[in-house]
Amino acid sequence: MKTPFLKAVGGIARKDLRIELRSRELVSAMGLFALLSILIFSFALELDRTARQEAISGVLWVTVVFASILGLNRSLAMERDQGNLDAMLLAPIDRVAIFFGKLAGNLVFALAVGLLLLPIMSLLYNQPLVRPWLLAVLGLGTLGFATVGTLLAMMTVQTRARESLLPIVMLPIALPVLLAAVRATTAILTDIPLEDWIAWPQILVVVDIIYLVVCYLLFEYVIEE
Repeated sequence: MKTPFLKAVGGIARKDLRIELRSRELVSAMGLFALLSILIFSFALELDRTARQEAISGVLWVTVVFASILGLNRSLAMERDQGNLDAMLLAPIDRVAIFFGKLAGNLVFALAVGLLLLPIMSLLYNQPLVRPWLLAVLGLGTLGFATVGTLLAMMTVQTRARESLLPIVMLPIALPVLLAAVRATTAILTDIPLEDWIAWPQILVVVDIIYLVVCYLLFEYVIEE
């Protein structure tokens, strides 16, 4: 008898969170990478104050994207190396529940790193980044990256070159999310009137829904391959 779908999703997500709370390995690696990245960008842009202010949104999202890719690689690699992925496939649960359980865990980790970046970047770039609309855009953008990234990480985790293959495959597919998130973030930070940029968060919502539906439909085929 199969385990109920939502119970299976919650169980997989709780497992990932418990493991991370004990080891603190995944978020620590992502957080350290993100911190070093924004420090490097800060030093690189120090000589040009105008360019520094204009580049904040790009720095934020490039850092979030690559930290998320690092987390996705490590998360799925640990599942494969410890045999957990095979065990979940053999368990009496809906295969798609594995995808949504892993997605929930990956989303929490990526959001934790993104939320950590906002106050740090506020100090480094002398501009308040903790704003309600920016938090909403961060959530929508991170959901898009985590959704497509979880599916693609499941595909590439079986390959030897997974660390280099995942960003090559993921970045072109996630480009609509990155474009909309950067445009919306730039508009928020430059205090452009809401009606001039509200379309970008709406695009993020539509793209996230499309990614969720497509990943839902493709996951069982991907995991079988």
